[in-house]
Amino acid sequence: MNALLAAVPTPSDRSGYRPLRTRRMADSLRMLAVDTVERARSGHPGAPMGKAEMAVALWDRHLKHHPGHPQWPDRDRFVLSNGHASALLYALLHLTGYELPVTELQNFRQLHSRTPGHPEVGVTPGVETTTGPLGQGLANAVGMALAEKLLGDEFNRDGHTIVDHRTWVFLGDGCLMEGISHEVCSLAAAWKLHKLVALYDDNGISIDGEVGPWFPDDTPARFRAYGWNVIGPVDGHDVDALDAALRRAEDCDDAPSLIVCRTQIGKGSPNRAGSAKVHGEALGPDELRLTRAALDWPYAPFEIPKDVYEAWDARERGEAACRDWQRRFAAYQAEFPTLAAEFGRRMRGDLPGDFQETLVSVMAAFGQSQDSIATRKASQNVLAALAPRLPELIGGSADLSGSNLTEFPGCGAVRGGRSGGRHVNYGVREFGMAAVMNGMALHGGYIPYGGTFLTFSDYSRNAIRMAALMKRRVVHVFTHDSIGLGEDGPTHQAVEHAASLRLIPNLDVWRPCDAAETAVAWLGAVGQPGRPSALLLSRQNLPAQPRSPEQVLAIRRGGYVLSDRDEAVAVLLATGSEVSLAIEAQRLLDARGVPVRVVSMPSTTVFDRQLASWQDEVLTPGLPRFGIEAGVTRWWTQYGCVAALGVDSFGESAPAAEVYRHFGLTAEAFADLVQAHAGAQRISSRAGA
Repeated sequence: MNALLAAVPTPSDRSGYRPLRTRRMADSLRMLAVDTVERARSGHPGAPMGKAEMAVALWDRHLKHHPGHPQWPDRDRFVLSNGHASALLYALLHLTGYELPVTELQNFRQLHSRTPGHPEVGVTPGVETTTGPLGQGLANAVGMALAEKLLGDEFNRDGHTIVDHRTWVFLGDGCLMEGISHEVCSLAAAWKLHKLVALYDDNGISIDGEVGPWFPDDTPARFRAYGWNVIGPVDGHDVDALDAALRRAEDCDDAPSLIVCRTQIGKGSPNRAGSAKVHGEALGPDELRLTRAALDWPYAPFEIPKDVYEAWDARERGEAACRDWQRRFAAYQAEFPTLAAEFGRRMRGDLPGDFQETLVSVMAAFGQSQDSIATRKASQNVLAALAPRLPELIGGSADLSGSNLTEFPGCGAVRGGRSGGRHVNYGVREFGMAAVMNGMALHGGYIPYGGTFLTFSDYSRNAIRMAALMKRRVVHVFTHDSIGLGEDGPTHQAVEHAASLRLIPNLDVWRPCDAAETAVAWLGAVGQPGRPSALLLSRQNLPAQPRSPEQVLAIRRGGYVLSDRDEAVAVLLATGSEVSLAIEAQRLLDARGVPVRVVSMPSTTVFDRQLASWQDEVLTPGLPRFGIEAGVTRWWTQYGCVAALGVDSFGESAPAAEVYRHFGLTAEAFADLVQAHAGAQRISSRAGA
């Protein structure tokens, strides 16, 4: 090993850090990132080149991680919020010893590689979250830090600290321009998340050029106003100065920290450093050659000297830290075996061993319920039954707790400076709430749920999409799901939202019609570790539907026959509050001699995953189908509906019953529609015969 590149010192022995060693470690990151982007002829070299020293200071001197055990529970979490700098993260993971060979860097942005264009959790070992949509990585980091705090409150005991790690996040100007950054950074300060440290890459450049004309903010003053511990500005290319700033952040015990790092985008590139051009395109052969010369880096593309690899290798240090934690956890386990087992279960994401009994108990309570109540109230009742048996459930609302009914008895409020709590007051921050919940789910130990009105799911949408992409178990409680909310009018009446949410891959959408279907929706949501769920719940009371035990079991399939008739000539499909209208229409049609089948479809997304044999058994091929839902009607065509009743315009401000009549959403209108089409089809069939 090169004598100038001494063995990695421990964080307490910073005298062992030598300038040449540090510089070569930083330049190895720069050149690996540049070579990675150049090989792909696609990507973002500027940010990795500018952040190299920031990465050296954090990853070499502070970050607690183990490349050989990426899922170690008490590791620090590192989030690259500006995910377009992914080449930096891949270089770090490769150099420090994660299972990411250089061939994967050479395969950057190629089909099925482990180095996608933006970091993706579950694809690359060591990647904690999927980032790319700016600001959301920062929000995820806030959620991770909140999860760490709450788990520590719940599981740590005197003399036994098993949850004690930090969350570090790199972010840039774009992240701070996004409004979600304001939402979550305000919350982080309110919650006093002192183990959250954000390093701001303050390079003054975005895609369109120098940011001054469109981002004149005094960022340090903004964060001081939140209540953050603000450090700097510091020279973002001085590793020792960054190290000192990181130590100051670690010493703060009552607020999250922001370290303002003044950097030059594309540092090392003779002709592009400091320019927007280096942000999002490969340097090209000529500039790459000049950069190698400027950095005195005489090595071939993707070649890293052995001594630099050895300087970066974090496996031995990670193993020591992990073993120390395992030793401490063993002592904890000996003294608190029940707590230790519960902690392990929670971090694995397993449901309690008696969850099947819980399921049976919940369905016994709600499966044959005859209460006519709003499904938002039914949801709260189910939560009251589930929460004591599922301690990982942590709820919240975007300033609508009394409307969403997301609280349950004894939940307690999450507050900064106070231990515990299982219900979060997010304030009016729907997007921030959704992304923070993603971070909590990513951290592990919790199944988060949060509530707002369905129409405001638009604020949350990209975070919902990210949860689906990341395959995280997050539950969105969307109440006031239609024109049925009445007087608040079209600004609050969801029309297109149910259909729109159903378009998101890997998102289960439930719109239950009564307490039984609401219970199944909740059980399905918490029982799905690989996908988020959206529960669309009514403000208004809905009648309970009678069911056989077999029908109760069938609810979990997403669509089932709720009421049938011999020799039915048509199938009526309905969701949520309109199921009762379909049942009443069936009675009206009975009197007219038109027998029909009624199918309740509480979750079309779940129904779509059923075997074709079940779908055919429910929908009966050959019979005309008719849909009814208080929302847009065009989506019913995927089920072959020949006609549908719904709302294809914005709503109106009036009492709910009047709004329903105004839009023709009545049992009588539905019966007339079915009779007209079904009658015409029967006449046509007789003529054909």
